[in-house]
Amino acid sequence: MWLDGRRRRAAGRPRRGRVHRLPKGQPVSTLAAGEWRLIGATLLAIALIVVLITKLKLHPFLALILSSGVLGLVAGMPVDKLIKSFSGGVGSTVASVGVLIALGAMLGKLLADSGGAEQIVDTIISRSGRRTLPWAMALVAALIGLPMFFEIGLVMLIPVVLLVSRRTGQPLLLLGIPALAGLSVLHGLVPPHPGPLAAAGALNANVGITLALGVLIAIPTVIVAGPLFGRLAARLVPDAHAPEHLVPESAGDQEAVRRPSFLATVATVLLPVVLMMGKALADILLDKENQLRRVLDFVGDPLVALLAAVLLGMITLGRPAGFTRGRMSATLSDSLGPIAGILLIVGAGGGFKQTLVDAGVGDVITNLATGANFSPLLLGWLVAVAIRLATGSATVATVSAAGIVAPLAATLDPTHSALLVLAIGAGSLFFSHVNDAGFWLVKEYFGMSVGQTVKSWSIMETVISVVAIALILPLGAVL
Repeated sequence: MWLDGRRRRAAGRPRRGRVHRLPKGQPVSTLAAGEWRLIGATLLAIALIVVLITKLKLHPFLALILSSGVLGLVAGMPVDKLIKSFSGGVGSTVASVGVLIALGAMLGKLLADSGGAEQIVDTIISRSGRRTLPWAMALVAALIGLPMFFEIGLVMLIPVVLLVSRRTGQPLLLLGIPALAGLSVLHGLVPPHPGPLAAAGALNANVGITLALGVLIAIPTVIVAGPLFGRLAARLVPDAHAPEHLVPESAGDQEAVRRPSFLATVATVLLPVVLMMGKALADILLDKENQLRRVLDFVGDPLVALLAAVLLGMITLGRPAGFTRGRMSATLSDSLGPIAGILLIVGAGGGFKQTLVDAGVGDVITNLATGANFSPLLLGWLVAVAIRLATGSATVATVSAAGIVAPLAATLDPTHSALLVLAIGAGSLFFSHVNDAGFWLVKEYFGMSVGQTVKSWSIMETVISVVAIALILPLGAVL
């Protein structure tokens, strides 16, 4: 034991609370210079990502590849080790996260094409009064947002929001902000969305625990940033009116001849949530040798849970809508095309993370954070905020921040690892502005100016981020 500790110190690995001695003949400044070199390489790589994406309009996939190469070379990694490190990170990330993203896309496509999403919208809105309509819009967005990516859910919900606003005469943002908040919160905090899944994979966090805590934090966050902030947004931007050509003639007149029932649709959407939460509870409450826990661990695995939901959806969503085998096959195939870019970005983010780890950057950040007694949750949030503001991409912010703080997760228990995932996800939503594609999408759909979009959408995203981290930090102190 003593000999091993001496070897570690001689290798330049100081232990917390101990005075570490350098080998004879090695100047004291050498280790510090090496640490600064790694920190400088990290900052340079992040700055390069920002410049390539925002200034040169390069695809984030290519930006992450190039930045990983610069990071490794500046950090002094051998070229062969650099390539192997990046490739290994891409492979492990795609293997663990890529299949889940694909299954989530299939479920979302089934929900959209079968009319199940419209069924949820029509049922909830038809049973809502004028005062509860903003809350109903938040609920609709949250249910639809569980299996769907943000952009897809937004394109589906916006026509409904515009039509309901016209029919009821209520301010557009009073209804639109709750819908946007429901979609955005689910996108940033709750698996199986790409960001939380990628962060959970990078931090080796339990997806079931992440999902359970994510839903727990998402509910009050949606309430504050949705219906409550929606009232303020409607006052800040009272003259927001959707362009006439974007308002559909009717949300109900274009119903499919056959649609799945509301209960069947909701049951299908919530199945993976229930299975993964069951696994998380079993891991907490039951012994490892318990047979029920083994069953729940299997069916609650994200891969099995999402696969079960897709297979169930083929029956509960496809058949009532009258899908033939050919139509079913086409729907599932069409779901994979739009997520190709997301898969590549997430995979390259995994490669960037592994390059950070293998270059030794993670050890430096871990030592600095530990020595400064800095909260890993707050650090993860701040790093994600910085990258989000710079690049505009929530996914890039999530995967990059997860890679930077990944070594800290090795010292955390499963609950705090899951909270670190959520802290990073919350940071990735902070203040969407002109470098974010979602900013312009919302601006055009709601017919607002840049200033109006900042006062509504950008502030809403900031409220989500701040409220979420304000809930996560106390949970981290209590749990």
